[in-house]
Amino acid sequence: MPKESLMRHPPRLLRTLAVLAGAVLTATGLVMPSALSTAGAAPSAAAPPPALKADGNRLVDAEGTAHRLLGVNRSGGEYACVQGWGFFDGPVDDASVKAIADWKANTVRIPLNEECWLGTDNIDPRWAGGNYRAAIGDLVQRVQDHGMTPIVELHWSHGQYTGNSSACPDVHASCQKPMPNARYTPAFWTSVANTFKDDPAVAFDLFNEPYPDRATPTTDQAWACWRDGGTCPGIGYEVAGMQDLLDAVRGTGAKNLVLASGIAYANDLSGWLKHAPTDPAGNLAAAWHVYNFNSCANAGCWDATLAPVAAKVPLVAGEIGENTCSHGFIDTVMKWLDEHQASYLGWTWNTWNCSSGPALISSYDGTPTPFGIGLRDHLRALDT
Repeated sequence: MPKESLMRHPPRLLRTLAVLAGAVLTATGLVMPSALSTAGAAPSAAAPPPALKADGNRLVDAEGTAHRLLGVNRSGGEYACVQGWGFFDGPVDDASVKAIADWKANTVRIPLNEECWLGTDNIDPRWAGGNYRAAIGDLVQRVQDHGMTPIVELHWSHGQYTGNSSACPDVHASCQKPMPNARYTPAFWTSVANTFKDDPAVAFDLFNEPYPDRATPTTDQAWACWRDGGTCPGIGYEVAGMQDLLDAVRGTGAKNLVLASGIAYANDLSGWLKHAPTDPAGNLAAAWHVYNFNSCANAGCWDATLAPVAAKVPLVAGEIGENTCSHGFIDTVMKWLDEHQASYLGWTWNTWNCSSGPALISSYDGTPTPFGIGLRDHLRALDT
């Protein structure tokens, strides 16, 4: 979620740590989903999620039937490991994943940390490398066991940025950076894509919330940085652009659905069509985030800047939310997105305070907060 919200994850107490995954990985660390540990996953009668393809401005399954991604984010995999106390924040066992499906969600977005995935030497080995990859694989499998699409996305990445709107001065992947980095992020996506390329039902979200516009002098420079990377004004490390990351994914042979979010913490898609990376697989969607405190948070802005994108390519609102402990704003967002046949995912399926998270639930059994009631009831009422 955006830095501009001034929100932070609540203080965390010591937790009982999960039993480490025992998967043995190859020297490259790349494994297929079938080789990932599935300990703790329970059999489910749910139909498997579809392999999705971009068809004009729709997502379709293998039969050409339109499909929208509707669900939640499950935060934790981006920060617990780098903070040194686990893989996730709260349970990710079968019961907790089933509770998500019981809201009639069909998608779970899973934020990742590139240093934890790659096993860089600043991460506690208990939560890094093969152990981390196996834990992510377990969760991906459980999500699919309940008929839901897993979206794996890069949330926190390496690269020191101390400029305008910096979230932290740390070079390591301990906060949201304005853009991904050329040192680790292409390697991260090569590894992730190799892991899941034989499972086309897994979707990839390249980078959570780019904000090169806070560093560069002009919006045009921000969009150029977004797509092409390299040396970007105001950013002190070499940037990997969206084209670099998409090339890394497609270079593995992976044809999975890929999402690319816009600038201004993914809230601005005004230059997305003009600067969209070239996808040889033709399976690219635009990702957008919106909260009540964003700049583009009203129907007038959506009609002007978002509707043209939604008319050309599939639109996935990867995060929707508000800091009011209510759901009036997301009710308006969901209505607009429904009218444009777009997808959306609530932030977040975690038991934080509904105004400082914002959190959809007060318990991992699926008990909603006043904010979460809006998303839950809306998903249950949809005729999909």
